[in-house]
This record gives sequence, C-alpha cells and structure tokens, in this order.
Amino acid sequence: MATHGDERSGTSDLMERVCERANLQAALKRVRKNKGSAGIDGMTVDELPEHLKTHRPALREQLLAGTYQPSMVRRHAIPKRGGGVRELGIPTVVDRFIQQAILQVLGPRFDPTFSQYSYGFRPRRSAHDAVVQAQRYVNDGRRTVVDVDLEKFFDRVNHDVLMGRLAKRIVDKRLLGLIRRYLEAGMLADGIAIERHEGTPQGGPLAAPRERALDEVDKELEKRGRAFVRYADDCNVYVRSKRAGERVMELLRQLFASLRLRVNESKSAVDKVWNRKLLGYSLWAAKGRVAKHRVAPTALEMIKIRVREVTRRSRSQSITRVVQDLRSYLVGWKNYFRLADTPGSSARSTNGFGIG
Repeated sequence: MATHGDERSGTSDLMERVCERANLQAALKRVRKNKGSAGIDGMTVDELPEHLKTHRPALREQLLAGTYQPSMVRRHAIPKRGGGVRELGIPTVVDRFIQQAILQVLGPRFDPTFSQYSYGFRPRRSAHDAVVQAQRYVNDGRRTVVDVDLEKFFDRVNHDVLMGRLAKRIVDKRLLGLIRRYLEAGMLADGIAIERHEGTPQGGPLAAPRERALDEVDKELEKRGRAFVRYADDCNVYVRSKRAGERVMELLRQLFASLRLRVNESKSAVDKVWNRKLLGYSLWAAKGRVAKHRVAPTALEMIKIRVREVTRRSRSQSITRVVQDLRSYLVGWKNYFRLADTPGSSARSTNGFGIG
C-alpha cells in the first residue's frame, strides 16, 4: 500500500489531471445525472453541455493558470428535523462541474486513507452501513453511547485549519488555491452578497477535502481502540459503561477543540443507546434479545409534517401533482427506513414503520 509520502496527490500536476478530457467528460455526465437547482446565474443542468461547447477552452486555460474565480453560491434554506432551518449553498452548474472534476481526482487518493468507520459522502458507503455497524456494537454488549453533535459544523469549519490539513496531502498550489476560493466564495441571499470566512457549503460535491478535517479525530479513536461510527458531523462512540463514556466525551471535546469546533452540549450526551438516535434510526430490544432498528420518533414527526405540507390546500397544485409529489417522497422515505423492524403489534399494524 502506498504511504502518504509517495501518493500521487503529492505531485504538482493535479490540476492537469483535473482538466484531462476524460475526467471532464465524466464530471459532466455525473452533474447531469445528479440534476439539481440552478445557481445565481440561472443556468440549468440541461444548458451546461451547450455552454461548455463554447467556453470549455477558456475555462480549462483559467484552471491551469490558477486564475479561475468561482461564482457566489445561492442561499437556499430547508427545514431541520429539530426545528429551524439549515442553509444550503447552491453553486452554479459550472462550479458544480468543476468541483466534480476535482472530486474525481482527489477522492480516489484521499478515500483509501480515511477510517473504515467513517461513512458520510464516500463511494460505496451509506447511512445504512453506519446504522448496521452501530447495531453490531450494541449487540456486542456496548449499550452506552457517546452521542456527539457538533455545533453548526458546516458553518464553523475553520478555513485555515482545513487548508493546513489539505496542504499536507496536496502539493499543487493551483488546486489548493482553487479549493480555498471555493470555501470563501460568498453567498447571495435576496440580492445581498454575504462574505464567508468560515464554514463549507453543503450544496456542492467537494466532500473529500471536508472529510479531511475530521479524519484526525477518527484516527485518534481508532488508535485508542474505540468502537465508533461517523457520518459527516454525526459521531457516535459505543462503550460498556457511563464512566467510560464520560472519558470519551471529554476526549472528543478536546479533539474537536483542536480543530476549532465546538460540541453542542444541549444535543450531545452519554446515554443508553435506546434513548438516542443515529441518522433517523433508533434501537430497541426485548429483554435478552438482540437489538433491532426502528424509526426514531423525530423522523416520524418529520414525515407527518412533510405529508401535511404536500397535501395542504393552499399549495394550489393539481391533485395529480400532489399525488406525484407525495408518492415520490413516501417511496424515498420507505426505502431509506427499510431497515426498520418495529416491535410487537405495532409492526403488524404499521408495516414496520411505526405510522398508521
């Protein structure tokens, strides 16, 4: 296996690889497949191929010269499960195309070095893998969990800390400069430009660099033999006693503080696994039985809220459109929660999802 010192990411020609024709074609195909909303310029994914026919040579020249300047992202707020809103930064489709091209070069170089217990935004890994691994820990006797919620992780990632970690792996200064410009790209909200000095946009595909920020925490937990799963900013460590959990919680506070991140104390806890949730799932078990998955109460509340929103009369949508939207949401929801195994008669009366 290659070591960090001889990995190809240590070379100075990564931008040339980003701009290779085959890589750009693959990036265009992926962006078109992912679809998504337009950015501040209004250009749609369907319009991107025609735009690139004319502008690809100039775009490539700017990238290779290290002079490309990303556009601001468009602010889009979505409701959070616990109340309030989460802000997404939606890049232009051209910037999504460039970011995807970068990800295809950096991803294969970074991903093999990440912890096997990190599941967020990684190829061939999913939220389901994370909750199944958590179930294994619990059935192995670790029935106390250190459930850590980071305070506004995506808004608080320190740019200097993140770029310092990336500079250890990337020599190409053009690529480092471009990633920093993406981090610092402003946000357009209601016609007003907002500067950004910390945080990473949630709407773009540059996940591998962001994962690098938390990789050191994973490695420290592995070195100490801790049983954990992490999905982006959701981190759960499974232990056999509350006393052990308190020690782990203090360790995590210190580790995250070194990255200039704070633990949200009001949402974090050392508790029995039955009282906490992970990625929309919680666990249950009859006495002496193995732990099984069920839909967490907060996720059940969210589906009820969403169904009411889709079906409310004030939407002024045709019944056909309402049915289409509702079916799309429910099919996706049922697929995501297919691991759920709700206890007793509740399972028989609700098809295993805990809703009537």
